[in-house]
Amino acid sequence: MPTLPAIALEYAPAPSLMRTAWRVVILLWPVALLNYLDRQMLASMKYSVMEQIPSIGSEANWGFMLGQFKWVYAFLSPIGGYVADRFSRRLTICGSLFVWSGMTWWTGHVSSYHELLWARSLMGVSEAFYIPAALALITDYHTGRTRSRAVGLHQIAIYFGVIIGGFGGYVADAPKLGWRFAFDVCGIFGMVYAIPLIFLLRDRAKAGEVSDDPKPSPARSAIELLSNFSFILLVLYFTLPALAGWVVRDWMPAILKQRFDIGQGKAGVAATLYWQAAAIVGAVVGGWLADRWMRQGARGRIYVSAIGMGMIVPTIFGVGIAGSLVSAVAFLILFGLGWGFFDSNNMPILSQIVRPHLRATGYGLMNFVSISAGGLADWGFGVLRDRRVPIGVIFGVFASAALFSVFLVLLIRPKMDLSTVEQI
Repeated sequence: MPTLPAIALEYAPAPSLMRTAWRVVILLWPVALLNYLDRQMLASMKYSVMEQIPSIGSEANWGFMLGQFKWVYAFLSPIGGYVADRFSRRLTICGSLFVWSGMTWWTGHVSSYHELLWARSLMGVSEAFYIPAALALITDYHTGRTRSRAVGLHQIAIYFGVIIGGFGGYVADAPKLGWRFAFDVCGIFGMVYAIPLIFLLRDRAKAGEVSDDPKPSPARSAIELLSNFSFILLVLYFTLPALAGWVVRDWMPAILKQRFDIGQGKAGVAATLYWQAAAIVGAVVGGWLADRWMRQGARGRIYVSAIGMGMIVPTIFGVGIAGSLVSAVAFLILFGLGWGFFDSNNMPILSQIVRPHLRATGYGLMNFVSISAGGLADWGFGVLRDRRVPIGVIFGVFASAALFSVFLVLLIRPKMDLSTVEQI
């Protein structure tokens, strides 16, 4: 019987196919960057936006607006995933990009809290179709030999989007620019990029590892996924750390500005640049380590992800009690490193426990649960801040949830009968 390394060589893709596989990741890079840039810009420009739209009124309203985007996004994610699985990943990606970019442009032109809620909600509708389709397309092309690295590289674009968005406070404070200008530029660029992308991307239908089985109906897809115990564990594992992850992304600029009495621009950069840069390192190292560990056994990606979560747990608590900007940034750096390990392996782990034609749907369901909880966390954090609950207490709860998730991921049992390539 051949060893795992021998099987890996046997299933190694042709050079032309490998070039195509990496070209898909490169083409999706600007899309992934834009997908998170507009979210982080809004967080970094909070004080400017609230000043020009006084009807927002309170921290709780701001948190509700952030949460509403996530609830709409979450609700539509399984539908977006199913559309990508059932029809075309390419068309789903390009249509999503064009529509959400239009909503980004509109965000820069709203004049009331009511309009802002509508703009963010419609953006949530359109953005919900992207991530499940994009990650499924990447895993269609990338075999187990490069899967975690490819997903990690795509996630790095998200981190760069957050980093660039972190400088949004400086743009908002610039007299000749302002926060509306940034949304105009990003919206126009996304709509323009969607046009050539539709001709450059290609679906990989029924090729290589993609199954020839009939594509199931929505009901049968849901039944198959929800009856899979390992999938349920992965959903919970994907969700619990996100309670802290979304609050760190959406509220940390405002937290650092208020706690350490620094400018909006400096707070936005401190809250994003360092931990996202660390996440880039984590995604590269975690992706490489997971792909290599998989040659020794089917649980390699699970172990790497658990190691990353082990780094995240103490840092969540540390961010909540940090007494100086330097210590807060140090905790955020370790948080980012662990997040990269975690983020680069979620879709690859999913690919080990569900059939290929359910990858986008499965990831959509994961998004549904995780982002719904993240929206509640955003809104609840705003309510608790209005009530003067100490940040250390709030982040302590988040840390406990993340700790519990480590045990959940170790209970996942990847199936050995999906395909040989899936286990490499």
